[in-house]
Amino acid sequence: MFNSVIPTAMTLSAFLICLLGAIVLGVLTALVFSVRGRPSNSLVLAVAALPPIVTLVIMMVNGNIGAGLAVAGTFSLVRFRSAPGTARDIVALFMATAIGLACGMGYVGIAALFFIVMAVFVLLMSFLRFGEISRSYRQLRITIPENLEYDGLFDDLFAKYTTRHELVKVKTTNMGTLYELTYDIHIKGTGVSKKFIDEIRCRNGNLNISCTQQADKEML
Repeated sequence: MFNSVIPTAMTLSAFLICLLGAIVLGVLTALVFSVRGRPSNSLVLAVAALPPIVTLVIMMVNGNIGAGLAVAGTFSLVRFRSAPGTARDIVALFMATAIGLACGMGYVGIAALFFIVMAVFVLLMSFLRFGEISRSYRQLRITIPENLEYDGLFDDLFAKYTTRHELVKVKTTNMGTLYELTYDIHIKGTGVSKKFIDEIRCRNGNLNISCTQQADKEML
């Protein structure tokens, strides 16, 4: 099962087994990384197509792993020259490359076992929300008039509705007539209270307020 299906000389049956195995495992890998994620259509297609492409590259270099890996590795980096990619995207592409490398050498069984182990690992980490920031962490942006002293202006409201808060950014807007304050906050509970926003509006003259969930940053 874990021996190479490629004999000394390449045969049509061995080629089809490796190629079809790579296609199936590539599609399944794309589906795994689509769970609880938001991949683009192009990334899903790239992950699905990468294993059979790498498989053919490895076959064409006659089993020279060094040359094949050097060529195949470039496929994992092409996308990130034009569009920013997340760490999850990079893992998906390198996993697809590894599957293609194994299939290209004829080790379809090892590629399948590798996929099963990694799929279970990725899905488990996804459903456990491993590494995800708490939904209680939010980024709050408040616009105030330039004549207001912002230092301590909302401290009593933060004490009432949040467990932690930190002023992380201050910038002027509207040609210097307004200030935009950016806070990292940890709200009490899981939802932003309408009363919290209303009380801020009473302080800032009903100017713009936005409260968004933090994606990549945790408060220390």
